[in-house]
Amino acid sequence: MKMVRVLVFGLIVMSTALQAQESSESDQTTSAGVLDLAALDDMTGLLEKLRDRRVVLVGETHDRYDHHLAQLEVIKGMYAQNPDMAIGLEFFQQPFQAVLDRFIAGEIDEQGLVRESEYFERWRYDYRLYRPIFQFAREKGIPLIALNLEAELTGKVSKGGIESLGEVDRSRIPQQIDRSDDAYKARLNEIFQHHAHPEKRNFDHFYEVQLLWDEGMAECAARWLNAHPGSRMVVLAGAGHIIYGSGIPNRLKRRIDGDLALVLPLGEAGVDPTMGDYMLVTRKQTLPRSGLLGVYLDTEESPVRISGFSDGSGAEAAGVQEDDRLLSVAGQPVASYADIRFVLMEHSPGERVQVEIQRDNFFTGTMTHSLEVELH
Repeated sequence: MKMVRVLVFGLIVMSTALQAQESSESDQTTSAGVLDLAALDDMTGLLEKLRDRRVVLVGETHDRYDHHLAQLEVIKGMYAQNPDMAIGLEFFQQPFQAVLDRFIAGEIDEQGLVRESEYFERWRYDYRLYRPIFQFAREKGIPLIALNLEAELTGKVSKGGIESLGEVDRSRIPQQIDRSDDAYKARLNEIFQHHAHPEKRNFDHFYEVQLLWDEGMAECAARWLNAHPGSRMVVLAGAGHIIYGSGIPNRLKRRIDGDLALVLPLGEAGVDPTMGDYMLVTRKQTLPRSGLLGVYLDTEESPVRISGFSDGSGAEAAGVQEDDRLLSVAGQPVASYADIRFVLMEHSPGERVQVEIQRDNFFTGTMTHSLEVELH
């Protein structure tokens, strides 16, 4: 019988063993899982069990801060065991690997990282969710590996399938694509059917995108691991890419030597002994909301142009006008959407910040104005 260990993060750190019990007494008797609270473990125990695993895949729900803090604890523990390791990231796309390398080398700062990797345009989740992980990696010099295929490529597959790709694009995708996992395909079909598709998306194309994501991330991780035969890797990805081993893990196993471990957050579906090796039960933690200017932006122009305002906009109330160009926020120059997001995440609703704008006037020409804006 397979055992799934469950770790609880928060005020108490503990683990339990899950035993799946089946009964055949009658059709009315349901099988139940029992959490044996006498078999408690802690993070130290988990890390000891992970010591000989070459790859540890730690799942997440992307907007759960507590999930990322748990991932960081695994990373710190594995680094303490052996610093010869890397961190593979779903949320950076492969063409931006050089940006991650420059960040770890200290050649660019965090703002440069999010700007040059197009983080906010391509991932969009609050950078602060992952910030402690990035900061620890930079401090210790741990390589960060961009695992995902670029959105431009998967976007083409979403519209026309793999067969629609030209020769150059085909050279960018994995040559090994395993379609034999029927349970994996069935789970994806269930997800597909539960979502509305007003654009009449094709399931086969949706399925091929998922295959490319998982095969692409597995191939990229394997490429680094095979080039560093004595090293280990922690892979951070959405739980859906890890659960049951049928996303990234089994595709990675085909490509490398060494054992894997699957560490998943406990989700709404509960616990199934076949999901993975260990489960993390975290007390939900949320980040404080960042302040907003209340503006719509045309980011295709430089400087960034104000194209409109949201209801109750503090910027509009302070005198910012449509077609003004945004030069700086809180004393920080802004040249892109990423710069604005990065500056504002350090400020809270209700704070007042200086906003510098450039405005064209028929009579006076182009002038610069500094206005105090209350964030909301």
